[in-house]
Amino acid sequence: MQASPPTDPSRILEAARELSRTADTIVLAVSGGVDSMVLLDAAASMIPRERLRVATFDHGTGEFARRAARLVRARARMLRIPCNSGRARAALSTEAEWRAARWSFLRSVARRVNGVVATAHTRDDQVETIVMRVLRGAGARGLAGLYARSDVERPLIDCTRDEILAYARERKLEWVDDPSNALPVHFRNRVRHDLLPAMRRADPAFDAGLLGIARRAAALRAMVEDTVVDRVRPSIREGGAALDVDASPFADASLEVLRMLWPAIAASIGVTLDRRGVERLADFAQHGRVGGRVQLAGGWEVVRARSAFRLRKSSMDSTHDATPSAIALSNETHWREWIFRPAMDAVARGNWVTWLPIDEVLRVRAWQPGDAIVHGAARRKVKRLLSGAGITGHERAGWPVVMSGSQIVWIPGVRRSDAASDRSGRPGLSFTCEHIDR
Repeated sequence: MQASPPTDPSRILEAARELSRTADTIVLAVSGGVDSMVLLDAAASMIPRERLRVATFDHGTGEFARRAARLVRARARMLRIPCNSGRARAALSTEAEWRAARWSFLRSVARRVNGVVATAHTRDDQVETIVMRVLRGAGARGLAGLYARSDVERPLIDCTRDEILAYARERKLEWVDDPSNALPVHFRNRVRHDLLPAMRRADPAFDAGLLGIARRAAALRAMVEDTVVDRVRPSIREGGAALDVDASPFADASLEVLRMLWPAIAASIGVTLDRRGVERLADFAQHGRVGGRVQLAGGWEVVRARSAFRLRKSSMDSTHDATPSAIALSNETHWREWIFRPAMDAVARGNWVTWLPIDEVLRVRAWQPGDAIVHGAARRKVKRLLSGAGITGHERAGWPVVMSGSQIVWIPGVRRSDAASDRSGRPGLSFTCEHIDR
């Protein structure tokens, strides 16, 4: 294994030149520290100013944060680059909270300008990240670290801190040193100042070996993500708040394969699984029964239907409430993932088109336990009719029922009541119902 590359400040400019090829508009994440001030200077030297945007975020941690933000704004003005400045709205105290607030701001700026975020992460940041993840028991997905495929550009990822400092001094740049970077209370600082120096003394090639592992992990992670897209094909629902996965690809999968697939599946809607969650999901995919569910960290759960799994917020069942929505008689009614349309000349086909009485207000709501529909001389439980039609688990939780007054007259796709008949003598209209995949 090779030792760290020699210091070469000119590599910074080449990295900025490569960044210019990634997107028309580039949002530079600039904190005021030396790394990000170097990124700003190099980008301004190699990329037309009209293609750049600076974004800086004040975490609300005190005078240092305010001073750093002022420095960034002043430097951006001098370089004639537009600058977006944000500040935490509430008091934040942990690294995770700071990171979440910062990334929410950066991504919002990128969306507004239709650009891509570029950060100043370095080779040293990557080494620290991998060590931290090793100590936390991460698998191959986590060990990819900052090499993982992402919508974020990291042009300085192959540059060392020594190169960054050499460039900054050569260009006589001004930056602000964050005093929190020396506090041992933060895990990364303990890794940076205590553990890594000891490891490097024991093995001068330690960094290079670790980075080689990260590159192989990143390649494996990319392969798994491609497999999820090509073969598992998760379907995003509820406007991105839920995800459906066909159960058939899991039928013969080993626990090892399931442990690799589930983190990539969950990442499709931005959910990060911890190690315990991965283990529970792998076991659930093999042994979970229809209607069963497994709870995950962060308020998420996976429920099992007859032919699929759904990843969703644990509280989502509460959104499937009984609050009715009126069905319009002259135009479309959109209710969640369903569309109801009046159809004057529709011919009944199956249970997706029906005649409905309109002498009382028609409303649609989600099925709820205890619901029943009159058919023939009997009252039939809606739950049993849904199950008999193969609608179970998460699908049943949000299935619509149509009411005329207080009476259920239609379960779309399943059954009509005796009242949903033009022979009843009541005024009525024909309606169609369609389920829309989101």
